[in-house]
Amino acid sequence: HVQLVESGGGSVQTGGSLRLSCALSLNPTSDYCLAWLRQAPGKEREGVAGIDTDGTTNYAESVKGRFTISRDNAKNALYLQMNSLKPEDSSMYFCAADPPREPQGCREVQASNVYSYWGQGTQVTVS
Repeated sequence: HVQLVESGGGSVQTGGSLRLSCALSLNPTSDYCLAWLRQAPGKEREGVAGIDTDGTTNYAESVKGRFTISRDNAKNALYLQMNSLKPEDSSMYFCAADPPREPQGCREVQASNVYSYWGQGTQVTVS
């Protein structure tokens, strides 16, 4: 039974930091493309950061230089370190997972923002 469980959200002041975690029950974690996405009320869901099976990362332009995605396959965990937070970062954050797809592997998954497995979300509020 696949399960993704986020934690670490909360309220923080502008300029502050938060670290989101996602506990993964994938078998094995190393075979999956992982990502963080967010969705604010009335807005479309957007990809924030993705990490490939080989550890290659990519970020939305709006968070480059401020957010860092990482994975620990041995601990079955995904992380998002968020620094220099801005009010516009306020949103529900979701972790997601999907196996690589042809022909470009994790890039195909990230370009579509379509993932097979999702967490329930964790709220981040920046004021």
